[in-house]
Amino acid sequence: MITRLSRGVLPAAVAAALLAGCTGSGGSTDAASGTPSPAATPATPSASPTALTTPPTPTPKPTGAADPALQPFYGQQIAWAACADDPATTKTDESAVQCATLKVPLDYANPGGDTLDVALSRIPAAKPDGRIGSLLVNPGGPGGSGVGMVQRGQKDYDGPLHDRFDIVGFDPRGVRGTSPLNCLDDKARDGWVTTDEPGAEHGRLLADGCQAKYAKVLPFVSTRNTARDMDVLRGALGDPKLNYLGLSYGTYLGSLYTEEFPDRVGRLVLDGATDPSTSLVQHNIEQQAGFERAFKAFAADCVGKDPCPLGKDRDKAAQKLADFLDGLKEKPLTTAKGRTVTANAAWTGVLSNLYGGEKSWTNLRNVLAWAMQRGKGDYLLDLADGYNGRDDEGHYGTSADAYVAIHCADGATGAPTGDQLQAALGELAANAPLVSKHEPTMALFDPDCRIWPFRSAEQPHPVKSAAAAPIVVVGSTGDPATPYAWAEKLTAQLGNAVLLTREGEGHTAYGKSACIRTAVHAFLTDGTVPAAGTRCPTD
Repeated sequence: MITRLSRGVLPAAVAAALLAGCTGSGGSTDAASGTPSPAATPATPSASPTALTTPPTPTPKPTGAADPALQPFYGQQIAWAACADDPATTKTDESAVQCATLKVPLDYANPGGDTLDVALSRIPAAKPDGRIGSLLVNPGGPGGSGVGMVQRGQKDYDGPLHDRFDIVGFDPRGVRGTSPLNCLDDKARDGWVTTDEPGAEHGRLLADGCQAKYAKVLPFVSTRNTARDMDVLRGALGDPKLNYLGLSYGTYLGSLYTEEFPDRVGRLVLDGATDPSTSLVQHNIEQQAGFERAFKAFAADCVGKDPCPLGKDRDKAAQKLADFLDGLKEKPLTTAKGRTVTANAAWTGVLSNLYGGEKSWTNLRNVLAWAMQRGKGDYLLDLADGYNGRDDEGHYGTSADAYVAIHCADGATGAPTGDQLQAALGELAANAPLVSKHEPTMALFDPDCRIWPFRSAEQPHPVKSAAAAPIVVVGSTGDPATPYAWAEKLTAQLGNAVLLTREGEGHTAYGKSACIRTAVHAFLTDGTVPAAGTRCPTD
């Protein structure tokens, strides 16, 4: 089961639920292929594909709009227009949402070369007379669509945020409308995300597919480059400072922004915080431990409720559920459409449901009763499909490949071997014996960047903000995907930050607590910093 930082929120509709022009010089992105087109009249030679065996030269820090080569990007006029109809939003009035693109350099070390078109969406402020500026939002991932987050979640911003801000979403590099990465066909993807026998070639299949189709883009999809894109967007929107609401992986994006552009930090809220100082392997061990705790909490809560297929002993309920899920490796379920529910798919469905907190547990009990008591896996596979980005027609979006490519571009290529690997597997088994037993190596290397064709100079490190503006970090005590300890660590690392706490289960806090929303709104709209030690209940 791949427990991505915020894959449970990657489908834009689910991301919404968690929240309850002029162009610069250079070519543009071919939306169909995700390939940057060459500049018509580049100031310097066009960027060439990075050699597969040579690490790309570390990109120097840009100086933003002060750099003459970047001024055309910062000074571009965004041409907002009505969005094209989104067939996935049949119950949503999209008339208030506007869409556009933003041109950015493919490589900030060569701004006169190839460019990308970053997809944008916005809802203009409802009360223009009281407008503060723009509020950029990111749903997490990596791989979540900010454009979809705004298009499909308009009502989530009703009230102070929509009144005072233009709500602006953007698709990071590699995601949906911005050089989208889709490395495998749907049939291959079906097998790739559900297999119980990944084998040594599992990671290579995706790496080879991505390299064949997107070799020129892959070295430049890192979070740090997206943070630079975000500053170009800030400048093009006319905002002197960045105001930002980032969820889950979006907290890492926001953290790197503070590191790159401390003098342009406005009001930042980082909800469902990650710890940027932790290696990917250690991160996965700690995240698996978070899911282990939530898995046991759900199982114990299930006992005594109707329906609950986990018996009458709270202490044995979690083991019974884990045994059932692991048993599907030998005896999988089938659906009415003839699809197979593997152990991997079933674990994905169950753990993804834990993102929603206690309000999602009733649905999970019903799904498990259908599977365990009736032998029917349809609803269980539906949960997995939603997490994996598979629609009713069997087509997949870009979130899964963007997740891998961005992580690997962020420097997640180092991996323990030998005795260090055995020690890591031992630590994983000790902290998450139930949820990692099915496939511990996949849990440890998620994503598997060991054979990724590109290397990055980025390394895990504490992110310390030199920004004068305070930052609000939000953590949830029962968050399975981004454990509360990470929020504490990020708050300490940033320095000028305050921790706002939600007591309760589930991933991220903004959509689960009116108390949290009130505090976040006060900070974003009026600059009121929550008192240190503020704790909020779950709705």
